[in-house]
Amino acid sequence: MSLEEPAPRAGELGATEAGVDYDRLAQLLGEKLLAREDHGNAEGFVVRPDDVQDVLSTLKRDAGFDHCACLTAQEYRDRYESIYHLRKYDDPTQELSVVVPTSKDDPVSQSAAPVFPTADWHEREAYDLIGIEYEEHPDLRRILLPETWQGHPLSLEYNQTQPQIVTLREHANPLEEDHRGEGNHADTMFINVGPHHPSTHGVLHLETVLDGEQVADVDPDIGYIHRCEEQLCQQSTYRHQIMPFPDRWDWLSSGLINEWAYARTAEDLADIEVPEYAQVIRTMGAELSRLANHFIAIGTYALDIFGEFNAAFMYAMRDRELVQDVLEDLTGQRMMFNYLRLGGVVWDVPEPREEFFANVHEFLDGLPEKLDEYHTLLTSNELFQIRCVDTGVLDPETAKEYGVTGPVARGSGIDYDLRRDDPYGYYDELDWEVATQDAGDNYARVLVRLQEIEESAKIVRQCVDLLADWSEDDRTLQANVPRTLKPEPDTEIYRAVEGAKGELGIYIRSDGTDTPARFKIRSPCFSNLSALAEMAAGEYVADLVATLGSLDTIMGEVDR
Repeated sequence: MSLEEPAPRAGELGATEAGVDYDRLAQLLGEKLLAREDHGNAEGFVVRPDDVQDVLSTLKRDAGFDHCACLTAQEYRDRYESIYHLRKYDDPTQELSVVVPTSKDDPVSQSAAPVFPTADWHEREAYDLIGIEYEEHPDLRRILLPETWQGHPLSLEYNQTQPQIVTLREHANPLEEDHRGEGNHADTMFINVGPHHPSTHGVLHLETVLDGEQVADVDPDIGYIHRCEEQLCQQSTYRHQIMPFPDRWDWLSSGLINEWAYARTAEDLADIEVPEYAQVIRTMGAELSRLANHFIAIGTYALDIFGEFNAAFMYAMRDRELVQDVLEDLTGQRMMFNYLRLGGVVWDVPEPREEFFANVHEFLDGLPEKLDEYHTLLTSNELFQIRCVDTGVLDPETAKEYGVTGPVARGSGIDYDLRRDDPYGYYDELDWEVATQDAGDNYARVLVRLQEIEESAKIVRQCVDLLADWSEDDRTLQANVPRTLKPEPDTEIYRAVEGAKGELGIYIRSDGTDTPARFKIRSPCFSNLSALAEMAAGEYVADLVATLGSLDTIMGEVDR
């Protein structure tokens, strides 16, 4: 096996061989720590709303918690609460939740954005949907809803029947005042890219300011497709009704990975042990989903860069269809799979098993030659190189500041992959490698995805061989799960898996019923997209299109 358990950095405060030394961290924070809570994944440290920046700075600087993975905001009957889910890029098994309660009458908390720039978008979402205000935030305004929206949809007292009036406002240059009628002209020009445009990969609006042909500023405007996925999950039962929803978050074939994100969280919440045989099937299915996702990411990127519709795009769609054929044989569906169940999978691989395994092997055997074709058509193409090499550069420190994960992070040399670093399923029993590139540009992100296709194929092949040799008497598909799940009240947990686009995390808080009190989705696309302005500043308009495409963003997951 080529993978090893990650070890804490030598001499890092609060790190031990067994994990996090929460007592040592408590001493580090001193009087700023008000209380400690038990969460399913990590301890929760309760701090005052006016100490957020000091606490987070201390934990980041002195204890190595350099990854603000997610912010969960919620309203209780007696208070509001913000939870910053902190991890370490070097070892994501070391986790800490920083809990910030605020009063019902004055839900104001200090912003974490000066410490973790990724908190900028997360806090704007919390303000938009919950109603918590964040002092010292660089730009506290709504992010998913129009500025004229009345109320906060995830607050307890929100009136869903009230009328809403959304006005049309004139777009203004955010960097410079208008000079019409004054006899002179501004040095910059404001343009809109999207929301209905092929290069935006969905309903995304880029408010772009140009200085000549170079990008001076770009502000992604999201929220055009309100999914209400978190609310839908909060109104659904753990056991039967939530599982179909994850397929619809990142709908480009990543469904089994999405389902696993929910399954891992709920299973840890309810202390459900998944049979080993089902874990192998899950691992195989997840990597097939990753293959399908990366094929369409590569194919559509060829369209973005030089309109390559006839060869690279069609080849990628062909190969994705072959993966879809396998997934359809396994799950019965081509997109919305609904194949995982809490405690396992819904059914075994199709009969005759030998024919199914032979079909998978036939596809895998043809991949090396096809990957050579992609390298010939794309990475060896001079035009492709001109458009991608040294454009959209994202250095590793900036990537970490914005909570970037997945191929985008690994293209910047960040060796972070939850399949290895926070093992689940059967990954730690298999032989595979994490693909990374150091350049941090658009070209590096393409190389990472092509390398990951190779590694996913290796994983699928090993899983198929294991399943083929598995004893018929030991093919347990599901654990014995109660028909109705009612976790203990106020049980809280955050768990994540390595999605096709990065860290896909779920936070759940139970209230003792069979539905969650709070269900929060940590979208990798959301954090990755927030770094676009850093990547595109100073580059040309064509580079902006190439950089956006390299993020492989799905707006259904961003807007949730």
